[in-house]
Amino acid sequence: MTTILIVDDDELFRTMLDAMLRSEGHQVLSAVNGTEALSVLESHAPDLIMTDILMPDGDGIELISTLNQQARGIPIIAMSGGRRAISLEFNLESAELMGVKATLAKPFTRATLRQAITDALHA
Repeated sequence: MTTILIVDDDELFRTMLDAMLRSEGHQVLSAVNGTEALSVLESHAPDLIMTDILMPDGDGIELISTLNQQARGIPIIAMSGGRRAISLEFNLESAELMGVKATLAKPFTRATLRQAITDALHA
């Protein structure tokens, strides 16, 4: 069973993604931002991290950068819906340059989610 850490400040999205992942047989941990995710990682070792890019109090790019510096080796899927001033393409391309294993543009389908998880875990 795969343990996945969801990092997203949108409670409704986080809850929906949690339910989708659990229905696929995964164990789920969650955090509302990068700062909280780092705290979760002090006591848990997930197999995969799914992080939003734009969040207050520790965004996804900062989290990815910190994890790269720590050389934890946990595969990461970056997610973004963009914002008015910053496109989701820019966010996801930035994450790809930082070495994430897969990206998801919000909103995404269950099939796209499954494929991203497979790609990230087997990259």
